[in-house]
Amino acid sequence: MDFNDSEVVDLLGRLSNAKSPSGFEDETIEVVRDFCQGWAKVETNSVHDALVTPKNFTGEKPVLMLDAHGDEVGGMVKSIRSNGTMTFVELGRFSPNVLTGQDVLVRNTLGEWVHGVIGVKPPHFMSAAERASGELQLILDVGATSKEEAVNVFHMGMGEPFVPATKFEYNEKTGVALGKAFDCRAGVTAELLALRELSSRTDLPFDVVASVSSMEEVGERGVLAAALHFDPMVAFMFEGCPADDTFTIPDDVQTAFRHGPMFRYFDCCMITNPRYQRFVLKCAAEAGLVCQTSVREGGGTDGGPTHMLDIPCVVAGVPSRYVHSGTALCTLYDVKMTAEVAVAVAERITPDAVRSF
Repeated sequence: MDFNDSEVVDLLGRLSNAKSPSGFEDETIEVVRDFCQGWAKVETNSVHDALVTPKNFTGEKPVLMLDAHGDEVGGMVKSIRSNGTMTFVELGRFSPNVLTGQDVLVRNTLGEWVHGVIGVKPPHFMSAAERASGELQLILDVGATSKEEAVNVFHMGMGEPFVPATKFEYNEKTGVALGKAFDCRAGVTAELLALRELSSRTDLPFDVVASVSSMEEVGERGVLAAALHFDPMVAFMFEGCPADDTFTIPDDVQTAFRHGPMFRYFDCCMITNPRYQRFVLKCAAEAGLVCQTSVREGGGTDGGPTHMLDIPCVVAGVPSRYVHSGTALCTLYDVKMTAEVAVAVAERITPDAVRSF
């Protein structure tokens, strides 16, 4: 299949720039709605999953559910201090020390996004004990000088979200994209490309649907509601997974740039169904597509809660360097290859095959 590069870059860029930390997925949903115009219906539920049903849905076949999460790591205002700075909690988990000096966008009570920074006490003002401990006291700062100014001029409020202020960029010469939230907007991009490719097919034994699920970064919450809505027989998950090719010795690299989607055998929330995993890898090989595999010692995905509902799952991860930080990298090649593998699986999977898993 021939995915249009400029269209893929545009979709990835719009999704990356969407400001949608866990629980605040509105902007991601709007991008999904826009992309699906004319070929699929997009509904939402109370946990803010985007539930995508293509026009070729019959309601008479078993369901294959594609899934990728639409949220990203971010933060929430916890309190506003008398000097105008704010304390915060993380929505999800950033890598240690990543937030120090990070420029962010904070939503105010008017729905506007205000530029700010995660501040830290300068070393000039640290005691010897503070410097020795390495512990950082982080604050959220938009430039207010009092609580009154923060509330009445900047319109800051408790419970308001923030995200890194990183803007998406794409290098046509190298095929490398830079931006925030590739975990999991790179996965959402591949998911939507695959679903649209399948949306005109009437010969498949499954009705193929998709969820762009909410709140994955705070415990894989939204996908449960999506799975209960669609009641799938089988699921195919997408992720923007951490690449390990920049800090791991070569013999141990399992998630590298330009090696296609990574399918994990194990992580903290799921031992992947080995029969389904073998089937997927065989489908990719038959189609001449590139994949890589891994055994993960950390992390979790929407596959965790979904497979506990007796729904076989695999997870296709788009390798993304430096996820859970303010800026990440991924390649257009890996995004498109992930979509192609998903299509190849959907073209070959049958209800009998799923029953054998």
